[in-house]
Amino acid sequence: MRLGACAIAAVVVLVGCTAPQQSDTTLTEADVADLDAIAATDAAAVAELPQNTDPPVLCRAGLANPTWYQRAVGYEVFVRSFQDSDGDGIGDFKGLTARLDYLNDGKPGGDDLGIDLLWLMPVNDSPSYHGYDVRDYRTLNPDYGTDADFAAFLAAAHARGIRVVMDLVLNHSSTQHPWFKASAAGTDKADWYVWSDVKMDWKQPFGNSPSWHANGKRWFYGVFSAGMPDLNYMNPAVTAEMTDVALTWLDRGVDGFRLDAVRYLVETGAGAGQKDTPMTVAWWQAWAKQLRTHQADNAKVEPLMVGEAWAANAIAAKYQADGGLNMTFDFDLASAVLTSLQAGDSQTLQQVLCAEDGVFAPNATRGTFLANHDMVRIATQLASAPDTRLAAVLLFALPGTPWVYYGEEIGLQNGSGGDEAKRQPMQWQPGAGVGFTTGQPWQAANADSATVSVQAQLGQKDALLTLYRQLIALRQSSDALVIGETRLLGNGGLLGVLRQSGQERVLAVLNLGDAAVTPNWAIAQIGPTSQMTDLLTGEVRTALPTIAPHDFRLLRLQ
Repeated sequence: MRLGACAIAAVVVLVGCTAPQQSDTTLTEADVADLDAIAATDAAAVAELPQNTDPPVLCRAGLANPTWYQRAVGYEVFVRSFQDSDGDGIGDFKGLTARLDYLNDGKPGGDDLGIDLLWLMPVNDSPSYHGYDVRDYRTLNPDYGTDADFAAFLAAAHARGIRVVMDLVLNHSSTQHPWFKASAAGTDKADWYVWSDVKMDWKQPFGNSPSWHANGKRWFYGVFSAGMPDLNYMNPAVTAEMTDVALTWLDRGVDGFRLDAVRYLVETGAGAGQKDTPMTVAWWQAWAKQLRTHQADNAKVEPLMVGEAWAANAIAAKYQADGGLNMTFDFDLASAVLTSLQAGDSQTLQQVLCAEDGVFAPNATRGTFLANHDMVRIATQLASAPDTRLAAVLLFALPGTPWVYYGEEIGLQNGSGGDEAKRQPMQWQPGAGVGFTTGQPWQAANADSATVSVQAQLGQKDALLTLYRQLIALRQSSDALVIGETRLLGNGGLLGVLRQSGQERVLAVLNLGDAAVTPNWAIAQIGPTSQMTDLLTGEVRTALPTIAPHDFRLLRLQ
């Protein structure tokens, strides 16, 4: 029996069929009759084709006895850019507190996002706008407010069920820190930093800039820059002090830390000796144990310690091993999601996701994300709004603890310039100041707030913000999406993510390609199914639907 080309493409290999080029020849009635006959023949042939019965690949085992941070949905916020309360153009704690109801108002329903875990980028005293060169680890940045403002913010967040983690930059301080000034002067902190009396010719392990910097007649080690000298963790006094810093913030009410640059703590030589040394991994294990013990002794839940190990998961996993950090960010998966969306092919995503369980210990926690403050925003990297929606679905359909970078939920784009352009003011409403400030913002806002703002998207059925709210609510009500095992189906532009916990099954079907496809997955693949309910529209179906290009369906299988 002859099959039409489109039938073969759609049913056998699950890719789209490109329409033939049009000619200027007029079809006769006989031609039309012939085409109708071919279409009827193709339809009959499709019904006779065997279904795809290849077993779906088990890519990730489910979680047993999930912790609070494995069930959470995280949100990364740059306080400087979130909400200004006093018109000076700089976001602050009072402004952040005023916007907490947007993140989570503590009540069921409503227009809040449903966030229950908040990561604050650095809030310690610092001479820079970004705060990663800390001047005082025990003091807050005065640009953001007072101790009382911070305490009021924490209380308001906790009252809404939001746990708060703060950036803790242990690898290096600012050259303006009193410790470094004392160390440079050779006083009581002489060995709190790493010094050499001769010039050392080491290059950064991630670039080509020098790692050693002149200070008078000596050189100090600063792997990131001359303004960020590395602390000396070969010195037990430094370890004791930085452990006490962390415990102090836990006692002040924070629920854990996002830990910057965890790979570079203890260096033993040039090149490979500047990153991921066994002494670095061992230091984090001992430090994490002390924090866990402290919280347990005070009858508090385990603190979240999420490490920025910007590397392949085979390296990142070392920092979770043997009682180390309890979460690392999944940079491999973030890259794979972007690559697959840009290519319109799910192969890279499937390969990366299916390799992870062999790298991490059982029940290990990965923080999943699309982009962060060091990356070009996802809405800028992707070519279209539909792909931005697919990225959101993947963030919440794939396993791991999802993190949303502020503004991602409305499609906030990069501005122009360097890292500052990745940290634009949050766009709350159209117009001057975009609802962020009544003054001059520290960084100019984008010009697209008429459509890319919270106010413009609230209540809009097809808005990106609406989709994020729906996805977060679905995840928090579904054990399958939180702790379920993960199986993958499909190939090419078609991807199926099947999550299952007990009897609950959720299937995300995504079409990354440019032509419509109809999945032909059999019962052997998705399990016994009498009907499927679209989790966003409520539509009940008895068969898998055709998926338009760059579109998706989220289905509960029954």
